Amino acid sequence: MAGSSTGTTAREPGGDNDAEVKRAVPGDPKPVLGVGMVGYAFMGAAHSQGWRTAGRVFDLPLTPRLAAVCGRDGQAVRTAADRLGWAAAETDWRALIERDDVDLVDVCTPGDSHAEIAIAALEAGKHVLCEKPLANSVEEAQAMTEAAEKAARRGQVAMVGFNYRRVPAIALARRMVAEGRVGTLRHVRVSYLQDWLVDPSFPLTWRLQKPYAGSGALGDLGAHAVDLAQFLAGEPVAGVSALTETFVRERPLPTGATSGLSAAGGPGGGEPGLGQVTVDDAALFTGRFASGALASFEATRFATGRKNALTVELNGERGSLAFDLERLNELFFHDQTEPGVSAGFRRILVTEPEHPYLEAWWPPGHGLGYEHTFVHQAHDLVRAIADGTRPAPSFAEGLQVQRVLAAVEESAAKNSVYTPVPV
Repeated sequence: MAGSSTGTTAREPGGDNDAEVKRAVPGDPKPVLGVGMVGYAFMGAAHSQGWRTAGRVFDLPLTPRLAAVCGRDGQAVRTAADRLGWAAAETDWRALIERDDVDLVDVCTPGDSHAEIAIAALEAGKHVLCEKPLANSVEEAQAMTEAAEKAARRGQVAMVGFNYRRVPAIALARRMVAEGRVGTLRHVRVSYLQDWLVDPSFPLTWRLQKPYAGSGALGDLGAHAVDLAQFLAGEPVAGVSALTETFVRERPLPTGATSGLSAAGGPGGGEPGLGQVTVDDAALFTGRFASGALASFEATRFATGRKNALTVELNGERGSLAFDLERLNELFFHDQTEPGVSAGFRRILVTEPEHPYLEAWWPPGHGLGYEHTFVHQAHDLVRAIADGTRPAPSFAEGLQVQRVLAAVEESAAKNSVYTPVPV
């Protein structure tokens, strides 16, 4: 698979490459970026939405084409291909990587296969998008980062799918921090709360087994929290002190297929077999940034009544910013330099064309949703491929997040002792 020439066709507009012309969409002079995706469940459906839509909303330099999707169940993956808009279906990810019409491999599988698939795709000359967290261990993430660095010297790109960076309000918050609107940062607090595991009869899906998932709420939700904190602060977390807990230690074994965050457990009419939960249900940790700013994080799938509650707040010497995913078209800003008699948090409706990503969407006041973050993700990755620039977050940034998660686990195992994050 190494050295495949087909992986470069979409990023050499104007070059001596006949495949570009042959593979152009009729009536569209832009070269095609053939996308192959491994996995088609919750994240696969979300990524498919992004690939289908990005070129229809934004004026992209390359035209994404949904070439093939891959899954182990032949009938199920063919059904998914028809439903999600993919031209072909494969049951072996190696075959998908070898396809001449695939320039980019999108990895939407459980974490235990991220490293093997991503590294093979990079060695085959493909670009790679990999869902978060980058891997199940620091060692795997390191190997993926090294493969991405080698591939970058050949003109390939690799990106991690931290989609919440692409919420316009979050991107605006990052811009305001970079512009100095909050001044020197003092505090960052991120909370990510869900409740889909509260019922102890929910079955033992792959997300609850360490060999497949790597960790529980920590990797699933905490990875987002850490990435957002570092992205918004513009600096890495230097050390952590942590607690983790598994509240339900045994669960019914699943029966039949699982879908997204839903599943059924136990054989009909009988007592279900039980299996051990080997990941955390909740993680709570504090941290310190390299600058000395303090951070606090909470990630749980046991917060009764909280479906997908992600909140972020930053406090600085000049002001504060606050965001709530349940109000994702809004950003709250407090300007500490204003007179106290009139100062306070004010609501910014992030729907203006001058706001990040919104020049291509609806008139002001017409909000976007969760799925649009994946459209923006595809937009940013396609532009990076066309421009020959490194997309963010890179695999190196994904590795940094993995190091923070590992430090959290180490701290929790050592009775919350402060644990530095390696650089």
